[in-house]
Amino acid sequence: MTDRFDVIVAGAGPAGGQCARDLARRGYDVVVLEAEPEDGFPRQSNKSTAGTFPSMMSAFGIPDDVVMQYTDDVVLESPNDHYVRHQPGAVLEFADFKRYLVRDGREKGAEYRFDARVSKPVMEGGDIVGVRYDGDREVYADVVIDATGPAAPLAKALGVSDLKRKNQAIGIEYEMEGVEMDAEGYADLSDTMMLRLDHDLAPGGYSWIFHTGGDTAKVGLCYIQNQAHRENAREGMGIDDYLQYWLDEDPRFADAERIEGKQHRGSAHIQMPTGLSTDNFMAIGDTVPTIDPLWGEGIHTCMKSGRAAAMTADRCFMTNDRDTSAERLSIYDELWHNDVAPHMRQRLLMTQLLYLASNERYDTLMADLRRADEEVLSAANGGNWRSLAKLFHLDDLPLLTRFARERLTE
Repeated sequence: MTDRFDVIVAGAGPAGGQCARDLARRGYDVVVLEAEPEDGFPRQSNKSTAGTFPSMMSAFGIPDDVVMQYTDDVVLESPNDHYVRHQPGAVLEFADFKRYLVRDGREKGAEYRFDARVSKPVMEGGDIVGVRYDGDREVYADVVIDATGPAAPLAKALGVSDLKRKNQAIGIEYEMEGVEMDAEGYADLSDTMMLRLDHDLAPGGYSWIFHTGGDTAKVGLCYIQNQAHRENAREGMGIDDYLQYWLDEDPRFADAERIEGKQHRGSAHIQMPTGLSTDNFMAIGDTVPTIDPLWGEGIHTCMKSGRAAAMTADRCFMTNDRDTSAERLSIYDELWHNDVAPHMRQRLLMTQLLYLASNERYDTLMADLRRADEEVLSAANGGNWRSLAKLFHLDDLPLLTRFARERLTE
């Protein structure tokens, strides 16, 4: 018998796991193909800082037992100042979170196959009809969904994904104990997520401390190898060197130690997607750049993309002839731009502008944020340029001119 399902999902991350949960709950036959072995899953893909929002937890029915710490505030740091804003959050134990999605998906009826690395699409008449995995094994479906992340073997083969190396952000994180959460001269980081803008530590990016309870925290940094990175980078230093430099210089880590076995590395692309779907196919999660470019939150957007793909497949299956053409699946594209990652282009531009600023401008930004009212900040964070303009100074004219020149060059 032909190995056939309604939907194939390649990848068991947040996007793929949520998509499978939703489809199985609707009664569809869905199989998830995951490259990692089940024993120890996730090992290679346990890469996320796992900071998200309580709204994600409630919207997707995620249990509290995968949360390391609920947080009350977000702290933004510059080299010599900081800004605190009330914004409830949740720091997840990412491995437990992913295992929960697998367990719940199975309970709802999804089939999971581990040690099942997807290599290429199976084509018929120019359209994808299945996938090849685990060497020469094949499985077929009416709809195929690529949730493999930046590897994107299916999306790349179909011309849906075109991830550019120049837009790749890389990151490293340690889980640590003995961190001083309320050090003199710094903001109190108890029950907070802190993001630090400081080219000395993360040229062309940012660093973070996410409180995980007591004296423990997730500590890391990331950057894009962009123009800001090239201008501020120290010769011969890689990402590990920058993190170690921060740990050596910041008094909050004077008595801190790394927790054994708790090191995470990852990457994501910060760019507009070049495509999202085609005949019989959708790309979700980090297969297309879904992570929020400004603050790096990716779990919520990945989960929303998985749900949007499941909703789209459901609509296509409602017709008697199961129309899974590119035209019908373009519903997913609309949902992605309207609900999953609205204002993505504006937020990308804001990110590029932010990383061009100097450390001195970051210090000034903290004061600007304290002076601005909540309505202006919320609108600016959502990509409203009129509100964002209220945070600019006349002294920013050279920065804005340079930003405009680089956009024109691109």
